This record gives sequence, C-alpha cells and structure tokens, in this order.
Amino acid sequence: MASPSDNSKPVALVTGIHGFTGYYIRAELVEAGYHVVGLSHEAGPDVHAANLCDREAVTAVVQQVQPDVVVHLAAIAFVAHGDADAIYRTNVYGTRNLLEALAASPRAPRAILLASSANVYGNSEEELLTEETSVAPANDYAVSKLAMEYMARLWMDKLPIILARPFNYTGVGQSEKFLLPKIVNHFRRQERAIELGNIQVARDFQDVRFVANAYRRLIEAQVFGEIVNICSGVAHTLTEVVHMLEGLANYQIDIRVNPAFVRANDVLRLRGSNQKLERLIGPLDIMPFERTLAWMYSA
Repeated sequence: MASPSDNSKPVALVTGIHGFTGYYIRAELVEAGYHVVGLSHEAGPDVHAANLCDREAVTAVVQQVQPDVVVHLAAIAFVAHGDADAIYRTNVYGTRNLLEALAASPRAPRAILLASSANVYGNSEEELLTEETSVAPANDYAVSKLAMEYMARLWMDKLPIILARPFNYTGVGQSEKFLLPKIVNHFRRQERAIELGNIQVARDFQDVRFVANAYRRLIEAQVFGEIVNICSGVAHTLTEVVHMLEGLANYQIDIRVNPAFVRANDVLRLRGSNQKLERLIGPLDIMPFERTLAWMYSA
C-alpha cells in the first residue's frame, strides 16, 4: 500500500515503476518536484500492487491515487518473449484498463504519456524514420504496441494522451537478457569471446537518462494527441558497439555469430528523426553513445 502523498506536490503515477525505465523516470520526476506513486506487481513504499490485466484492481489504484500526471511504462518489452498471448493481454488490454480507469476518475489527470516503441516502423526503406513514416510491425511485440496506439486513440477525446515511440535505449541496471548489457558485461568480465546474432543490424541507441528526461518534458509541454519519436538521430551497428567497448576495455574480443540468435523477422536498421521532439520540448541534450557505454562498463 502506498503512503499518503505530499499534497503540496503534483502526483505522478508511474506504471511499471520497478522496471529498468521506471527507476530513472522516478528519479527524473522526483528531481522535478513530483510526488511519485507507482503501480507494479509488488507493493512497496509509495507503490501499489496491481496487475494491469485486473480491471478492478487498476481502477481501485487510480481511484485512490487520482494522479495529476501518468507515465505508463508497464508492458512486456522483450521482443523475443515467447508468450504472444501475454504480450497482447498486457500491452493492449492492460493499457485499455488503465485508460478506462483514468477516464472514470473523479479528477482527470492533466497529462498521460504512453510508451509505445519505434519497433512499429518495422523494416522501412526510409533512411530516417519520422513520425509520418508508414508503420510495418514485424513481430508480436511491435504489433501489440501499434494496436495499443490505435486503441489509445479511442480515448483521446476524453484524456490528454501523448504517445512516445522510443528507439533502442540502455543504461546501468538493464537486464542482461537485452543485447547491450550482455555485450557490456562480457567486457566487464573480460571474457575472450561472445556469441551474437546478426552483427550488422543498426540501431538508434540512446541513454535511458535522456529518455526519462524527454518523457518528463513532453508531459510538461502538454502536447496532447501527438506521436513523438524519442531518439538520438544516430545509428550504430553492433560491430561498432563492440569496437567502442574494445577501446574502453583495451582488448579485442572474438565475435562468434550464432545462427540460433539470428531472427528471421529482425528489423535491420532503425534510425529516427528527433526534429519533432526538439520542436515540442526545446533543445535536446543527447549523450554520445560511447559515454553511455563507458557509464555501463564502469558501473
């Protein structure tokens, strides 16, 4: 059960607060003067326990918290997650439960940010992906996020919704089941070899702290009804990432391509345009990706 809020501060409800991104969003919002309340599977100080797929439980939390702003992060975010049913139930139905509860709240929030994903673009032929790029999701995770976006539009006449499409991001604390922490930790352990899939895939990698800052600034800009890319505008291949870490660790690692790690429906290149984001929230403090890797390597 959450503790009573500080009535002198605006209340921010963060779903998935115990997750990787939730940790940094909480810190960003606290620093900005919010009283942060969480929703997660496990209760804790200022955190309510509720499963997004439990409609009544979600409604009860919203009725009690009555947040001023909401950052909705809770989702199954691992592309290779094996349970498609769980992906769709959590990412689509769970989000609908939250929006329904917020619309029925006695005091409507002034801003709601829903975290979607740049994976909705799929394998686009466009060199630079803008918010107007045609969507072509290539896996269940991406389809679930696009379905969530369409479902959210049904609530935009009732709720102040912002849809964020973050590109790949990482940082200290991300699970090693994700690719970049796996690579970094191989170097931290000074392993001599690493097994990877397609090392030529290119991603617009960014720092989780940049993402948290962008989310908070979008909420405060109150750009309702907008879809916004969260990205650096620069793409790196996995080979380039490995070379950056070799420079940090001062040794070369043997890269072994494991065919079992190569996904047939993998998106080959994702690089986004952040012009709209900058237009909406102002100048962007984008960290060079090698600095993010150095932060993770030295943690």
